[in-house]
Amino acid sequence: MTETLADLVACEDVLMFVNAAITGTGQREYHHDEGEQRLSLGFLHEYMLVNYRELYAAALALDINDHNAALIVRRLLETTAGTGTERRRHEGRLIARRLERMAPQRVYRLFGDLRLAGVNNRRTRAIVRDWLAARPDLAFDAVKYRNALKSAARHAHLPLDGELGTFLFAPKTVKAFGTPGLETWRRAHYEHAALYELPYTVAEGFAAKHGIAREVFLERIERRMTRLERLRLQEDARGREVGAVRDDLRGMPLTRLASYVLALPASARAERRDELTSALRAAASRAAGSPWEGRWGRVAAVLDDSSSAFGSWAKRRRPLAVAIAAHYLLEALAEEYTPYWTSGRTDALMLEPYGPTPIGERVLDALECAPDRLIIVSDGWDNAPPGLAAEVLRVWRTRLDPDHEVAITHLNPVYDAGGFDVRRLAPTVPTAGVRDAEDLLTLVELARFAEGRVGLDELRAHLDDRVGRFLEAGA
Repeated sequence: MTETLADLVACEDVLMFVNAAITGTGQREYHHDEGEQRLSLGFLHEYMLVNYRELYAAALALDINDHNAALIVRRLLETTAGTGTERRRHEGRLIARRLERMAPQRVYRLFGDLRLAGVNNRRTRAIVRDWLAARPDLAFDAVKYRNALKSAARHAHLPLDGELGTFLFAPKTVKAFGTPGLETWRRAHYEHAALYELPYTVAEGFAAKHGIAREVFLERIERRMTRLERLRLQEDARGREVGAVRDDLRGMPLTRLASYVLALPASARAERRDELTSALRAAASRAAGSPWEGRWGRVAAVLDDSSSAFGSWAKRRRPLAVAIAAHYLLEALAEEYTPYWTSGRTDALMLEPYGPTPIGERVLDALECAPDRLIIVSDGWDNAPPGLAAEVLRVWRTRLDPDHEVAITHLNPVYDAGGFDVRRLAPTVPTAGVRDAEDLLTLVELARFAEGRVGLDELRAHLDDRVGRFLEAGA
């Protein structure tokens, strides 16, 4: 079927939004401040909601980040006029499934935003009610997210009977709770020992109240910490080494592990080289999966470790972490793998953001090794010299490889607020936004739609398939 101009525009719009929803978080980036980011993302969300509501809701099934997922949920719940019953029911299923995947603190924050915005329709109350009913331990939530849970219950008009309601709204009227977690919280007001049975973030407040020395508190509360809490302490210069973290490295997601490695000083990375490299390769192997590991043939990668890979103080070294994680993942996927870092350095474990971005030169180097596939991970700011990468890729596609024997994909971890999209290197090369390197396989598939060789019908079919699998996984 011949694509109409409207179909082509719709396809472009949807891909632009998906790229933004994967990479943009409303935080400062290297080239744009927080205000620009939030204004740009806000415009895109409004544009998609008004013009492509069905496809806008379908984005919840994709690998978008939680910041944008929460914005989609909020806007869908705010606007119900003119939406048919079946469409609302379908959106409700997508929303419920997405909330299941989000961290509870993010969901409670979303509920708080809905309350402040005065969104209190029947569908919103039902979603809050069902999400709370599905929580595995609401008493735990009452202790850890007490004010947020209280606010959500009030906003959705939920009757909380028994001890849970008393704990949230009148805890001082009870001399003892029968529920262990609630009773521990009550005793922690008076007993030092009780606070070590509470979640770390709750216990931290009680420790400060009781004047417990930080070193003593951290030593005794360590067993109650989550893995992420331990890592945050290690990454904090004021923290201390938590020994158990080292044993957990092999179970960490790949991009998060790369961020952890970059937070270590160079001396620690050098000292722990074998341990860290082994953990990164194990995480990459898990992310690749047995069906694809070693099946991508000859792969070359151009990876951006220039100064802009620092990101910003809000997202420190995030672009570089994605590039390092992609490096190890491509190593696992390829039968033969050759990386080309923009700085010319070769030791991925010891990288720091540095220097200009000679993407064009590195693309030339990569194509000389005759790969089956070229993956470029960069924020798209080619500046040494400016525009060389676009010209190299244009000539390669139009003159030297018009049959696309070499599959080229550009993955960009940074949202460009000024362009309402991720920055592209060349019109002839498909570009997709990337947040976590673990999503590389699905993003390479999604990027083919950006090449202009596949139209809106195929994109809709792809989204329908992703939505179906997304909903079935939660059934």
